[in-house]
Amino acid sequence: MAAASTPAIKALVQAKVDHRVHAYTHDPRSDSYGAEAVAALADTLGVTAGQIFKTLVIELGSGALAVAVLPVPAKLSLKAAAAALGGGKAAMADKAKAERTTGYVLGGVSPLGQKKRLPTVVDASALTFDRVLCSAGKRGLEIELAPADLVRLTNAVTAPVAVA
Repeated sequence: MAAASTPAIKALVQAKVDHRVHAYTHDPRSDSYGAEAVAALADTLGVTAGQIFKTLVIELGSGALAVAVLPVPAKLSLKAAAAALGGGKAAMADKAKAERTTGYVLGGVSPLGQKKRLPTVVDASALTFDRVLCSAGKRGLEIELAPADLVRLTNAVTAPVAVA
């Protein structure tokens, strides 16, 4: 299966982490990648929109990039993410810089298998679920795994960074 070629999936296989890969047809006209994943997978897999997480690349006050992983329906509190990562303040990262640093295109950025491992914060709500989904490193491809494995493999901190 070609999907196994993404760095995120390779990282899970190498770490021997139990996971499932879910593919859906990505519409190239879509620019709301998370909403597209929720629409395609939530009902089919019997999960809530809050169990499907998006990966956002942010730039901390120091200029360093970091990653925030939070439920698709939520918005990111940049202030909370910066505080969790010890960055003082944060802003959304430049698209080209985010893609170059992670090795993924926007809409397909995975918290796993990044070209350069970035400091990561996972929204604390992830820990309330047995399984969560996040990008597998390609638009139209999601990984389902235990939140504890996501946190461990990304060496993430958990904090409430999502706001309604």
